[in-house]
Amino acid sequence: MIDPRAFLAGKVLVQGGTGRVGAAHIRLMRESGARIAGVISPSPRVAAVDTVPVFATCADAVAGTGATAAVAFVAAANLLGAMQQALDAGITALVTPTEGMPVHDALRAAAAVTAAGAAWIGASTPGMAIPGQGKLGFLPDVSLRPGALGIMSKSGTLSYEAGYRLARRGIGQSVWVGVGGDPVKGTRFADLVPFYAADDATRALLVIGEIGGDEEEEFARRLRDCGFAKPVYAIIAGATAPEGATMGHAGAMVSGGTGTFASKQAALQAAGVRVFDSLAELETGMETASW
Repeated sequence: MIDPRAFLAGKVLVQGGTGRVGAAHIRLMRESGARIAGVISPSPRVAAVDTVPVFATCADAVAGTGATAAVAFVAAANLLGAMQQALDAGITALVTPTEGMPVHDALRAAAAVTAAGAAWIGASTPGMAIPGQGKLGFLPDVSLRPGALGIMSKSGTLSYEAGYRLARRGIGQSVWVGVGGDPVKGTRFADLVPFYAADDATRALLVIGEIGGDEEEEFARRLRDCGFAKPVYAIIAGATAPEGATMGHAGAMVSGGTGTFASKQAALQAAGVRVFDSLAELETGMETASW
């Protein structure tokens, strides 16, 4: 069972965080509570980023800090190598926000993660967060608030807006995992069902999906198979997209009757999930929910 809480339980490395954007995210992650212990740069130009020491390799960083997790802010072409280096160094939890990871690289990465007994959130993920404890990635702070609602999301922009609207109404999150929108990735909605079912801090679950693929349908089957007992809500991006249109993510493609809004809505509703048609309906529905 993947345990998102384990990602923030120990020290964290950042691969490729010596640039301006990486440094900004390191600062924000540290301010959120994440224990960023080292930055990896094969050709270090600086000794530290936001007072975090820079190491030439993951092996050096793990030996020097005891880190167990890593966030990779590296180019898509270099992501597989960065992940393999982290796994070889003993890292057991990986978050990879990079978009555009080649599918064959993603397949190799998934196999390497499984062989190492590690966990991977990504690719193309905004990250994960336990509000009040920390975040890994770049989920916006205005959307985060401690609470009892578990969130897992594919659509980044829609999830940021949903999180923000709920947070300003006093509805915060227990654990938020952005699984990303790529067709091949480390963690899917269904993989998280056992965690949220067992997590005492989570009283209800919100799924923020999008058209394309079969991830929401797979999630609905897993809900039914495990007898998930907590209230589950959902909103799906792309309801009006024409067949064959991409919705920004590599995995968000509708073809024939597969991955359509209607098929996802029907599967989720059959599993007892309340599917909202709009953000306004989501706000009202969640605010009046009894959980």
